[in-house]
Amino acid sequence: MKFIFDNWMLITVALASGSLLLWPVIQGAATAGLDPAGAVQLINREKAVVIDVCEPAEFAVGHVGGAKNIPLNDLEAKLASTVKNKSLPLILVCQTGARSGRAVAIAKKLGYEQAQSLGGGMASWRAANLPVEKA
Repeated sequence: MKFIFDNWMLITVALASGSLLLWPVIQGAATAGLDPAGAVQLINREKAVVIDVCEPAEFAVGHVGGAKNIPLNDLEAKLASTVKNKSLPLILVCQTGARSGRAVAIAKKLGYEQAQSLGGGMASWRAANLPVEKA
């Protein structure tokens, strides 16, 4: 206990530097998924299929160009009929990236091994100034 009282400043600096080192790891976990530039590369180079898992009203407000809308609740039932080739990369998108993360788990369960979520969802797509279609 005497050591802690005598060296409180060193301990504070050590804790602060440790938390600053962990910050990128914590932030990376929150924005896990494919970045918009990586998504564009997959779409252009590997003919990735974009599935928007938002509700139809959200989809109508704005979505990635060429995206197909399958609400998250219907994904398990409709994905196989919408995307027949399971070897194609699949990019799942929602407004913030939360629903698309769950959608990736469903898609992988159905055999789409190259399924990925757009990290940050449509918010990150818009922040990257990429084109948005409206229905």
